[in-house]
Amino acid sequence: MAALRKPFQGISNIIRFNWHFYVIAFIVIMCLEVLSVFFNDYLFFSLQFVNGFIILSIVNSLIVSYYVYDLSDLYQLNWIESNDKELKILNINAGFDETTELLRLKFKNSQVLSYDFYDPKKHTEVSIKRARKAYPTSLDVIKFEASNLELGTDSIDKVFLILSAHEIRDDNEKIIFLKSLKRILKPTGEITVVEHLRDIPNLMAYNIGAFHFFSRTTWLKVFKSSGLTLVNERKCTSFISIFKLE
Repeated sequence: MAALRKPFQGISNIIRFNWHFYVIAFIVIMCLEVLSVFFNDYLFFSLQFVNGFIILSIVNSLIVSYYVYDLSDLYQLNWIESNDKELKILNINAGFDETTELLRLKFKNSQVLSYDFYDPKKHTEVSIKRARKAYPTSLDVIKFEASNLELGTDSIDKVFLILSAHEIRDDNEKIIFLKSLKRILKPTGEITVVEHLRDIPNLMAYNIGAFHFFSRTTWLKVFKSSGLTLVNERKCTSFISIFKLE
């Protein structure tokens, strides 16, 4: 499965899709560097400290991202238990799908459907637009509205939401969405939600960027309100949480 991903693919995509943040950071650093020469020692060292903090934050986030997306077993899918059964699996993305082909290799005897709830009117992040341009959507991907999932009741064995559910920003919309997943899930089925959390490790790694994620408390509340039961929770590195729901 690793062969489907190139070396440094994770970190290179992050820089490629979010290059504007790094350009802005570079401009801010240069401006502060120029300003610092016009001030006394106190302000000079204060501005140098701010510059150092910005540079350290960027380097730190890139190192963590490289570890998570290129060195860890996140995309090896070793955290998923597989078998030879013929299952119907639903993999849901938010405009950028890196995992459907990996899941098809993992579950060779199963049907793996790829569904995309990306809505350019709601999901306005420029990074997703760049990702979709760099990796055009496959012809077999089915687009749908998060609040309107047209699949039969009790028809799916497994649902995977790998780093996509947080793009649904409103909690009520998340609950409606998860309730629709509960409806299509077979009585013996399960839903796997993989997410960064707004917690200390991710705050240390991504600084204010971690506020794009949701807290563990928020996710547990959403799961409960959706009528789903958390049966297992584990970590894939200190920065990724995996929730298994039934």
